[in-house]
Amino acid sequence: MARPTILIVDDLPANIELIQNFFSEQPYNILSATSGEEALMLVEENKVDLILLDVIMPGMNGFTVCERLKAKASTKLIPIIMITGLEDSDSKIRGIRLGVDDFITKPFNIFELKARAASLIKLKQYTDQLESAESILFSLALTVEAKDPNTQGHCNRLANYGMLLGEEIGLEEHELRTVRRGGILHDIGKLAIVDSILLKPGPLTKEEYAIIKQHPAEGEKICRPLQTMNDVLPVIRHHQERFDGSGYPDQLSGEDIPLCARVVALVDAFDALTTARPYRQALPQKEALRVLEQEVEMGKWDKQLLNDFRRVLKKNDLEKRVKAPVFEIERSI
Repeated sequence: MARPTILIVDDLPANIELIQNFFSEQPYNILSATSGEEALMLVEENKVDLILLDVIMPGMNGFTVCERLKAKASTKLIPIIMITGLEDSDSKIRGIRLGVDDFITKPFNIFELKARAASLIKLKQYTDQLESAESILFSLALTVEAKDPNTQGHCNRLANYGMLLGEEIGLEEHELRTVRRGGILHDIGKLAIVDSILLKPGPLTKEEYAIIKQHPAEGEKICRPLQTMNDVLPVIRHHQERFDGSGYPDQLSGEDIPLCARVVALVDAFDALTTARPYRQALPQKEALRVLEQEVEMGKWDKQLLNDFRRVLKKNDLEKRVKAPVFEIERSI
């Protein structure tokens, strides 16, 4: 296993040297930065397992550095110990709200610092293991997509369409994350379907369609062992349910279908209609909406959700946001 890396951020080189000496006999790689800007650059260029961050620095202070790091999906899980001479509770509350993991007040106890650092590094290693397992699942989902050239970019678009619709209807942050991940993983169960059926160019037989209908339950089985996927399982299992109860695998109807699953199901249908297939051309957005409206009247979709999605499709930056990179996909490629 690679040696963990600690980044020390302090505008005073003497303070950096002091902390480096504290860890000189520990199995860590030590990086240092004398400014917030330099710290952010080093985090971009290196895998960092812990940041010891001073608060008071000229230019970009420690609070701003923390805010920048915690705002990015690729760096938000790096633990941060804020080293400060500020003893007022307001500063600590501000740090906690920004995502600081621990505080050490100057002058600090060397043994306390080492113990807290070791604890947070161990937690980061556990988090990395979970992220590695998640990346495997996302890679598998992309493998399903790659089998069919007609679905290129489908997972990325679905994740972003789902996020946009989720934001429009006011989903909370953890729900948006569920929708994004569900958009990527919704069809992972197709790994259990043989290619001769999955990629069949002509109509499916009744028996073949019955096999295809197994993919939501199979996808749930694939992802269930990873506890971090618990919130996504209902999306994977129920993205083929329909508002009138005509879907599968459980024939749920109306609001019994989890909302995040309804979001993914609707944007999945829209993306399928607006993407070319061997048997038809891609439909223009207006025509695709007309098809979905007809299906709403038939009872297939949530009418209010379609109305909300209409507003999403009118956004000026829609194309840019739909094509934007998705963190989980970028990490898995």
